[in-house]
Amino acid sequence: MAEQVDRALLLDWAEGPAVLGPAIGRSWPLEQHQEEEEEDQIVAVFVVTFDPRTGNLMEWCLPHDIDLEGVEFKSMASGSHRVQSDFIYFRKGQYFGLACFANMSVESELERGARMKSVGILSPSYTLLYKYMHFLEKQVRHQLEIPGHYSHLEAFFEDKKGVLPAGKGVSAYQQPPVHWLPSIHRYMYPEMKITHPAGCMSQFIKFFGEQILVLWKFALLRKRILIFSPPPVGVVCYRVYCCCCLANVSLPGIGGSVPESKPFFYVNVADIETLDTEVSYVACTTEKIFEDKRDLYDVYVDNQNVKTHHEHLQPLLKVNSADREKYRGLNDQRQMLIYSQEVDGDCGSCEEDLFVLFFMEQNNRIFQTLLEVSASQDKSLTAEHARSMGLDPQGDRSFLMDLLEVYGIDVMLVIDNPCCP
Repeated sequence: MAEQVDRALLLDWAEGPAVLGPAIGRSWPLEQHQEEEEEDQIVAVFVVTFDPRTGNLMEWCLPHDIDLEGVEFKSMASGSHRVQSDFIYFRKGQYFGLACFANMSVESELERGARMKSVGILSPSYTLLYKYMHFLEKQVRHQLEIPGHYSHLEAFFEDKKGVLPAGKGVSAYQQPPVHWLPSIHRYMYPEMKITHPAGCMSQFIKFFGEQILVLWKFALLRKRILIFSPPPVGVVCYRVYCCCCLANVSLPGIGGSVPESKPFFYVNVADIETLDTEVSYVACTTEKIFEDKRDLYDVYVDNQNVKTHHEHLQPLLKVNSADREKYRGLNDQRQMLIYSQEVDGDCGSCEEDLFVLFFMEQNNRIFQTLLEVSASQDKSLTAEHARSMGLDPQGDRSFLMDLLEVYGIDVMLVIDNPCCP
């Protein structure tokens, strides 16, 4: 009977609807065998519980010898006791994790009236974690209602586990290189489908409005971007992903020496040492203490408020006329897409595709122009060039100067600075 139940669950986690998670960072085109290889790469499954006396604890995991130190805090965000359920993307060493959290009222003085757990998985890649969201949501409810029964999780791990290195004491820091969002010099248009009910990109656009163009510039400059929000943190993990999508470029030969755009997703105080060594990342946190640790980030996003403590980056916070024009263009394309879906029944395109392609096109146009100017005889980048790239010659002057420096493009900026005599 137990075997029959496990087989039913195997079908559930393999085919069940992923109602809340993104397939993020998948490069295209994907060979069928590559996707099949990537599917069976779950290297750990775990249950985290909150103990009223000692705090977050690793209750159970497979395999038993994998290093999961700190995962008990990554998979149950600070402040989670205020919400009934949540999901969290995070990074652990060379792995990415997805955990589903749930909070259930219980009549127990020992548990102080509430039982809180997270059930999660680790993988070398985050591109397919979303496929198991539905399974993890069901399992965390199961763990709350019938604690200590792990047979379904054991069967899942046996079916999906990746190949671990030989030897005991497997460490999360001894695995193959991490699979980041493809770097811009080898990036091609991704096959991405966000299955969040309201649409990940749509929510991102509506939430930030014109501020998206500010985030776009910081992302393209590979700045360290930290997003603060109280729980739930799942939707904020989507914002991390969306920020990374802003900087995609498909032109060959661009960004070979530029830091990759690394989505760290949820971070907490235990990640401070790691973040201190990073030169470029996008992450989110529920811990307000990070705001005071200015040496860890370049850009701090609190709700819709984007700010930076670096004086030379202050001009990039202003939305200029060219930014407003781009934002109008993005909204116009969105409206046309919605119209075609409603009137023509066009289901071949989605808002996520439109969003990614819109910014990739902007970025390609900028770098194509810069490469052409750098190959010219006088290498002079004029106001006319800036306008042809969709930039404001004056308002985007400091952005262009930083862009040339970061990407090592040899051109001479001849746009006058109105602030100088």
